[in-house]
Amino acid sequence: MLKVCCPFDNLLLKEIPFNTAADIENALSKASNLHQYQPHGIPAYQRIEILEKLVVLITKQQEEIVKLATQEGGKPYQDSKVEILRAINGVKLAAQAILQLHGEQIPMGLTPSSENRLAFTTKEPIGVVVAISAFNHPFNLIVHQVATAVAAGCPVIVKPALTTPLSCIKFINLLEEAGLPENWAQVLICEDGLAEKLATDKRVAYLTFIGSAKVGWHLRSKIAAGTRIALEHGGLAPVIVEQDADIKELIPAIVKGGFYHAGQVCVSVQRVFVHQKILNEVADKLVAEAKKLIVGNPLNEQTQVGPLILSKEVDRIETWISEAVSEGAKLLCGGKRISETCFEPTILLNPNKNSLVSTQEIFGPVICLYTYSVVEDAIKQANALPFAFQAAVFTKNIDKAFAITKQLNAAAVMINDHTAFRVDWMPFGGRKESGIGVGGIQYTINEMLQDKLVVMRTN
Repeated sequence: MLKVCCPFDNLLLKEIPFNTAADIENALSKASNLHQYQPHGIPAYQRIEILEKLVVLITKQQEEIVKLATQEGGKPYQDSKVEILRAINGVKLAAQAILQLHGEQIPMGLTPSSENRLAFTTKEPIGVVVAISAFNHPFNLIVHQVATAVAAGCPVIVKPALTTPLSCIKFINLLEEAGLPENWAQVLICEDGLAEKLATDKRVAYLTFIGSAKVGWHLRSKIAAGTRIALEHGGLAPVIVEQDADIKELIPAIVKGGFYHAGQVCVSVQRVFVHQKILNEVADKLVAEAKKLIVGNPLNEQTQVGPLILSKEVDRIETWISEAVSEGAKLLCGGKRISETCFEPTILLNPNKNSLVSTQEIFGPVICLYTYSVVEDAIKQANALPFAFQAAVFTKNIDKAFAITKQLNAAAVMINDHTAFRVDWMPFGGRKESGIGVGGIQYTINEMLQDKLVVMRTN
């Protein structure tokens, strides 16, 4: 049995039986049969009706869902509330996107050989979707991986993070209550070996994975021929702060971007490159704000930083910080565990460029400050790693902002805002080792569709 516990106090929330290899096979068989006999999926108007009803159901049970996500994931109540509001909007976006699913006319008659022909494309569901999800947004990530499959007309099997399966189960139950026919969305609770068996089965047409780069790239090497894949991993989000930046504006943004959900976000602020002329002022004000943050029980509405998902993550972060300090970093604040799973918001100054905190995703409440005098050096250091996701630049000079943006190797660059900014209708995905494919509701739906070209002679 899987024991689902609250990461703050290890309170047992629920016990869930693990699925077996036979369950995996049964789920794949059901999903494959659905696609075989309904290759165009549930009629579009029914998909719209289901998703619109789902919006109503989530809205009615919003408070219950917020508390569930907060308890199992540890994200503070105030941030979990925002997550569920985003999820509601995400389902709305998925329903609206169905109205825009169409092909296009392909021009003919442009050469003698293409005369007297009519050509156009149509959109068809790609087939069985398998979604493997992460813990840090336990409800909204499921919206991005499952509601999109429903909108595209694909049967979907979802394997949630074992630390946060309850929000996923709740979402699937609500989908069924909204009228989704049986087996179009199935949940499997299984360990890594069976999850790999699920993901790499030849009946899977599309795999969407959110999690570690190590696991994601391994799965990519194992998937069946023809399976389309989307991987969303992490990054070491760089921020460049120029000497003309508005310090009053950037301090709360960096604090929020670095310590939101205790830094357990794939685009969390991690590396902040600050011009030497304003370094001391920026550092002092960041430290002052970090020390004010309320760390503790995520169900307390005043809490700003909750626990790490597992105690072993606290051990890891503590080790990385100790290593960084021994290698020359200055500890400006934090650096200590508060409890088994809570850790102080931490700021390090000028860690060695080869330290783990400088080269690997921390996924914890830690911000590293680096000083520079020439912005090209900061850009070079920001681009030096094999990860590239979201980045940011703070400056009041528009020419400088666009020049730095152009040089940063990132999938998205925020100007005068933190790296963790996201809305659910924008494209979202990493470059290099940070992932492959593009997320965002409309973008994911399009990934789950395939074009069919129709060409007809007209004489």
